[in-house]
Amino acid sequence: MVRHALILLCALMPALACADAVLPTADKPNTSDPASLQRYAGSLIVEQHAGAFDDIGLSLSPLAAVEPEQRDGMNNRVFAAKEVIELEGTLSRTVYLVPAGRTPLEVVRNYQQAWTEAGGKTLYECKGEKCGGDVDSGAGHGGGDVGIGDLLFPRTQTDVENFSNAACAVSMSRADLRYAVGSVNANGRDTHIALLAWVGKDDLYCKAFDQRTFVLVVAIEAKAREQNMVTVKATDLADAMASAGRIALYGINFDVDKADLRPDSKPQLDEIAGLLRNDTTLKLQVVGHTDNQGTAAHNEDLSQRRAQAVVTALTAQYRIAADRLTAQGKGSSVPVASNDSDAGRAKNRRVELVKR
Repeated sequence: MVRHALILLCALMPALACADAVLPTADKPNTSDPASLQRYAGSLIVEQHAGAFDDIGLSLSPLAAVEPEQRDGMNNRVFAAKEVIELEGTLSRTVYLVPAGRTPLEVVRNYQQAWTEAGGKTLYECKGEKCGGDVDSGAGHGGGDVGIGDLLFPRTQTDVENFSNAACAVSMSRADLRYAVGSVNANGRDTHIALLAWVGKDDLYCKAFDQRTFVLVVAIEAKAREQNMVTVKATDLADAMASAGRIALYGINFDVDKADLRPDSKPQLDEIAGLLRNDTTLKLQVVGHTDNQGTAAHNEDLSQRRAQAVVTALTAQYRIAADRLTAQGKGSSVPVASNDSDAGRAKNRRVELVKR
């Protein structure tokens, strides 16, 4: 097992001052509990990343190695769940240090009781090796396997200072891992919650947290995204067809992991229909693209169904001849930006029109 990132860095840079972590007496500054969620009594926030409109996939089945083998940026073998719920909304990731003497199971059961009493339900839970993937390492480990912790709170999503309490919380080794996903309607909004609880293990720079329980609470509250993409007019579509023979569109919208056109897609569909009516000889291929979240096979199928939904709308609602349109799904195989950032993934989720 690869030793966690803090120990490795100090080993490589012995001249660097590697101060021990200390038990906190208050929440990390500028943090707060996720909206509508109470914390486990006596817990303190040691790290948080919160507040933005984002997306996340929550695993609802054990992780298994992706075949053919893939490696992430830390040379970990990629693992993924066969069943994943893809969500968009206001996303927060909060790591709490739980009072001494409390176990991961006790903490998870308390959260489950809270959301059940609020009318919610548990969608999935697992423990230890039954969760699949790496269940022992914190964020930032390399040369091993991807685990649920890597998927819920990737090291790239933290900006913690090395050797800080926050760095220890997200990076130190783990034992007695527990994972649960639930859903509840809070303040009139659907909220999904993923819990990852564990016992920290360390005898060096993070030894203050050795044998202490942590819980990562990932909460995503349903919220409409801001509408910032401009509808491309029919005249501009015609110019793109004449000059480049293709154009990427971001005004055709679908709900997460679905292929049903949302009502706010109508302005862009109106313009595509206008393009086709203005040039009755034009034939188009409608190509769907996704980001890299999920398996390649799933993404290809999803993108094909989305492209077909556009073709169906244009033929059924706008009376465009069916022989002028074809649908193709390319999944995540043709990215136009890096999938390592939210902005990049948003650019990759698109519908393209290609002149035939």
